[in-house]
Amino acid sequence: MDFELTEEQRDIQKAAREFSEKELNKDYVLEIERSHRFPWEVYKKSCGLGFVGIDIPEEYGGQGLGLMERVLVAEEFTRCGAGVGLHTCGPGLGLEIILWSANEEQKRTYIPPICNGEMVLSSAFTEPDRGSDLVSSSLCTVALKDGNEYVINGTKTFITFANIAKFCIVLCQTNPEADPPYHGQSNIIVELDRGGIDITEFEKMGWHSAPTTELSFSNVRVPQQNLIGEEGKGFYQSIQFLDRFRIAGVGATSVGLAQGGFERALDYAKNREAFGRKIGTFQAISHKLAEMATKIEAARVLTYKGAWQVDRDGRADPKLSSIIKWYSARTAVEVCDEAIEILGGHGYMLENMVELFYRDARALEIVEGTREIHKNTIARFLLGKLE
Repeated sequence: MDFELTEEQRDIQKAAREFSEKELNKDYVLEIERSHRFPWEVYKKSCGLGFVGIDIPEEYGGQGLGLMERVLVAEEFTRCGAGVGLHTCGPGLGLEIILWSANEEQKRTYIPPICNGEMVLSSAFTEPDRGSDLVSSSLCTVALKDGNEYVINGTKTFITFANIAKFCIVLCQTNPEADPPYHGQSNIIVELDRGGIDITEFEKMGWHSAPTTELSFSNVRVPQQNLIGEEGKGFYQSIQFLDRFRIAGVGATSVGLAQGGFERALDYAKNREAFGRKIGTFQAISHKLAEMATKIEAARVLTYKGAWQVDRDGRADPKLSSIIKWYSARTAVEVCDEAIEILGGHGYMLENMVELFYRDARALEIVEGTREIHKNTIARFLLGKLE
């Protein structure tokens, strides 16, 4: 077993840290947070330096590296900028679905503009009445053939970037009679300027740098050539993407958020005085810091193992992905909550940023499946089918 990063990986980690500390400085992050806007200028710089699409093959505009390198970048960006960091280095949500399953024309049309910073990508899996459930019944978003087109009707919710993206990967029920229903689900690329699409943005607790929307489709016509891969394979494409995203999108981001919150609390504990002493000398505070550091290290090792395994095997292990997702997200929430506790009243103020880290961390426990859903997944692998 070798827990050391390669020299190249250390260089990438260092470059990501230097970039994020400069570009995602406190003033910029707070400006983005207060204005609720997407950080286009830093996103484009990030693309220009190859941080976005770092694990995408070079022929499509990426760097051709592995998931481990992507994890290192995400961790460093979110350590400095919380959700702003995530949305600066990872606005190609679902890009792997196109890379793995689309035809060559689709790959060359849709992947390079993401890697070079021309646009962001949105993906729509969740529906208002279904949440994390993709398997027990048919989707309400239905795409039926009419000539050489699909006609799409239905609603998707909690969709990131839809009102700033040019296109979206939409998981649709293309065969309402399929048994089981998920055998009739397909991913279709939908340009978001087509007629019949209504986009409504939500107001929310955190992640203010990334708009979250509801997408409604009313007789939206899309060419059948926009189908990704084969009909009926959309569920499997989506799950493969989500298993990988739970490592790089949630695991690495959670570790970065937790580290960022921890560092701010540690600095405060070293400098704040109360009762004539630095508060870090009080056992109650020092124990908090020790527990925070331990949880972060455990979440980091899990996340790195998940990325290493993907780079070795080419696929994510669903059980390990679920372990990484729920544990790292819970760690981020707990660590950032304790950071607020250590800063006291100062921790509740936006200016000191730990409350921002907490709010952005809280979303990570919800996106891509709640912790309860992932505990169910882990238990299913452990127990198998019981009578």
